[in-house]
Amino acid sequence: MGLPATAVARIGAYIAKKHFSGAKRYPLVLMLEPLFRCNLACAGCGKIDYPDDILNQRLSFDQCMEAIDDCGAPVVSIAGGEPLLHHDMPKIVRGFLDRKKYVILCTNALLLTKKIDQYKPDPMFTWSIHLDGDKAMHDKSVCLDGVYDTAVAAIKLAKSKGFRVSINCTLFQGAVPERVAAFLDDMKEIGLDGTTISPGYAYERAPDQEHFLNRTKTKQLFRDIFALGDGGRKWSFTQSTMFLDFLAGNQAYHCTPWGNPTRTVFGWQRPCYLLGEGYAKTFKELMEETDWDVYGTGNYEKCADCMVHSGFEATAVSDIMNRPLKALSVTMRGVRTDGPMAKDIPLDNQRPAKFVFSTHVDKMLDEIRTTQPRSKKVARVS
Repeated sequence: MGLPATAVARIGAYIAKKHFSGAKRYPLVLMLEPLFRCNLACAGCGKIDYPDDILNQRLSFDQCMEAIDDCGAPVVSIAGGEPLLHHDMPKIVRGFLDRKKYVILCTNALLLTKKIDQYKPDPMFTWSIHLDGDKAMHDKSVCLDGVYDTAVAAIKLAKSKGFRVSINCTLFQGAVPERVAAFLDDMKEIGLDGTTISPGYAYERAPDQEHFLNRTKTKQLFRDIFALGDGGRKWSFTQSTMFLDFLAGNQAYHCTPWGNPTRTVFGWQRPCYLLGEGYAKTFKELMEETDWDVYGTGNYEKCADCMVHSGFEATAVSDIMNRPLKALSVTMRGVRTDGPMAKDIPLDNQRPAKFVFSTHVDKMLDEIRTTQPRSKKVARVS
């Protein structure tokens, strides 16, 4: 796993304490979205097409600190939107580090060269650069030419300044295993500290709904990729081996959405980072009042094809705790890329999808217009 030893030790101690105390549900990573505003308009993103009144909202420093203090997760992943558009982001990162958290700051890197000197290298801090494959793949994914070159230049700059740098790679329909493997080889040559890789999730708000992978195609794609890299051992991933084994169809997991609770400008998002089906005012309310059993593969139509790390990495970690010898075996031999796949969770009894996001948007717009007169609205950040 591409994590520093200090982070591995702290995260491992936290997981072991929770596991052996018999905790049924506990957070592993706080998914923080302090804003939805972005300087890209990717066709596969469901985060950026909100009205301006919502895109102009920001979580404050105090709200961000309250989120980590309330949930207690050992890791914070800061996404968006584009986090570097937030004026207080350096202070927010420092606040998390002062709390001994492992901090992952996700960015498309368009502003990284301009902003990088506002941050200092730290073994508990990692830049996670959004790169969905090679130049042609990535620029197509983000719907803008030249972004790949900017991101690679930013990676090299960050590495030269002593930062830890990983990439976040999302794969879509049409991804070619040989090209993905060659891309991972290129990133290895740059000297990345790790790669987070996942299939895309079909956000209901995303403009492009045609290029997301279903479960069968996801499993075969990752088998074909890992087969070109010694069962995946050729590359350094930030995810657990058991999650990678799951991507290749060798494990049938139910998701654990509480493992990656999400705090946004709306509140604590139910049930997970990928679905906004309601919002709790507090972390305690999220954990205790969410009907977790009505979500997930086999339970809900929107979850049918999801195999994203934000839903299943915590499941894989729990499996490692329960079956350490099996996990060690997978680590030693690599991900199996042939033979029968694990029997998947049946979808026969899943409930139909409900499309409710507009209700939450309307509610928040009413609140904004009531509490923030137009003359006092938060200005856009560029």
